[in-house]
Amino acid sequence: MLTSAMRPPKKFHPHPFPYHHELELQIDSLTNLGSGVARVDGWVVFVPFCLPGERVKARIYRNDKNHSQADLLEVIVASPDRVSPKCSLFRECGGCQYQHLSYPAQLDWKTRQIEGLLKHMAATEFPVNPCHPSPQQWAYRSKITPHYDRPKPSAASEMPIGFLANGRRTILDVPQCPIAMDAINQALPSIRESVRKNIGKKGATLLLRAVVDEAGNRRVETNHKAIATERCGDIRFDFPAGEFFQNNPFILPDFVDHVRRMAALDGVEYLIDAYCGSGLFALSLANAFREVAAVEVSEASVDWARRNATTNHITNTRFLAASAEAIFADITFPAEKTCIVIDPPRKGCTPEFLAQLAAFRPRRVVYVSCDPATQARDLTIMQADGFKLIDVQPFDLFPHTRHIENIMTFDGPC
Repeated sequence: MLTSAMRPPKKFHPHPFPYHHELELQIDSLTNLGSGVARVDGWVVFVPFCLPGERVKARIYRNDKNHSQADLLEVIVASPDRVSPKCSLFRECGGCQYQHLSYPAQLDWKTRQIEGLLKHMAATEFPVNPCHPSPQQWAYRSKITPHYDRPKPSAASEMPIGFLANGRRTILDVPQCPIAMDAINQALPSIRESVRKNIGKKGATLLLRAVVDEAGNRRVETNHKAIATERCGDIRFDFPAGEFFQNNPFILPDFVDHVRRMAALDGVEYLIDAYCGSGLFALSLANAFREVAAVEVSEASVDWARRNATTNHITNTRFLAASAEAIFADITFPAEKTCIVIDPPRKGCTPEFLAQLAAFRPRRVVYVSCDPATQARDLTIMQADGFKLIDVQPFDLFPHTRHIENIMTFDGPC
């Protein structure tokens, strides 16, 4: 008799493998989501927490139209790049995918993933610079957002407070997070205790942001509307603690400096910063240009960008509250002397924005992306419009995770 753990789910498709069928597999590569890729007579099987070159035992739990998914049971032959995870919850928590992979190997695979996206999504063979490492690989995140669901009153003291469990929609209790800053981990126990003593009627998402105080030390802010401060080089940025700002301040100076070097070329006097947020690129690059125009759809973010310009005594910037698609309506810069920095949300640029970009014909474009897949999609459009790709530089803002920040630089249409 089958137990409930052995019985297939109602919608399980039994081809090509039965439920919980065990296989020995050779892992060939990694997906962009961090899972190992194996093949059985040409059929693809994805197994998480495996590394290229490893021989593993895995158990099938799902068959899709063109691949199967399996759980890792045992590593039979380990990769020389395999290391011991620092977090005891690795494989249970859905936050990290690469803690079992040495850091140099993480950088190598992230570089290869960008190469693969260019090749397979944009039909482009182009040399990708090695992924730029984070100066700090642990305790680098300045912001985390643990979750909790409303528990039964009798279980309040054991209520999970943390992140989504790997592969499930349930919350895993996470008392400490090794990629979060030390200040956050020091504050976390008392915050968790306070939440359990003052539970409301619903679950919630918490905010813990390690902000810089006047003495340059880190303290933790939990109020979304409180003013947070971060520094990048000599520039101070203030913004609401709950709003977006890059979460790895250790790599941020190198990240911004690369954008500057790509943007500030001879003959370019003007900068347009699309999707400018609270002014990171506009203000950090302002002293390399005669004039800077920046646009952001959020009026509140524009207000903070203007305040940050005042705080840093930067007078050659102007900030517009508008969608990026409307930016060119109020721009009078000569296109041949203008660089445009693009840093869109994860969904990438809209077709309307890319059409206006092509019509404007700037001298140079620096495209910053938190989702290289949508960036590769936009690359095909930009190349068709005459933009020439001249540099591809990935940055590892989030060590031990699958996430990659990528910067593409283009010369404008001739």
